Amino acid sequence: MVTLEHYLILSGFMFVTGVVGVLTRRNAIVVFMSIELMLNSANLTFVAYSSFLGNVIGQLFVFFVMAVAAAEAAVGLAILIAIYRNKATLNIDEINILKW
Repeated sequence: MVTLEHYLILSGFMFVTGVVGVLTRRNAIVVFMSIELMLNSANLTFVAYSSFLGNVIGQLFVFFVMAVAAAEAAVGLAILIAIYRNKATLNIDEINILKW
């Protein structure tokens, strides 16, 4: 039987994988994917606790987190496309937009 601890361990593993991806990768698309992995980890935790406690509040939070994640992905990818058109790279170390 799958218990709450199994879901929390999986969620923790997903979150740590996302953090490692954000800290070690230099490609902006991979960084965005790692951020999405961390958001999905939080969603899994919300759903697990919602199921464990027997209410739907956690699932309601998941709905709002997914809406914010979709907006973040749309705006983030639009910004990345604009940066790629100007700089011809998505390497975070080579993108110096704020420097003159």
